Amino acid sequence: MRYSPTAAKARRGRTDLKRVRATTDAAIKADAARDADVAPLLDDEWFAKAQAVQPVPKVAISIRVDQDVLKFFRRIGTGYQTRMNAVLRAFMDRAKAESRDAR
Repeated sequence: MRYSPTAAKARRGRTDLKRVRATTDAAIKADAARDADVAPLLDDEWFAKAQAVQPVPKVAISIRVDQDVLKFFRRIGTGYQTRMNAVLRAFMDRAKAESRDAR
């Protein structure tokens, strides 16, 4: 995309670029180490443990659910069907584990 000089200036954020440029790699690593939500470092050890997983294709169905259940999941936002699938999968996995334990 191309922007006029005025539009480009308006698109600039309020990031303190001087502070960002002055931040050392060591400080970034230290901040990342303290953050529980930071993604893992993708080093050789990570790649050695990684496994390629093929996504399971979804099947389109028609299902009847209570209105309040649908409203609840839709209220959470985009991806509500994926979350509903995750809840059903968790139920299925638990039921499978319980049936194995019963043997």
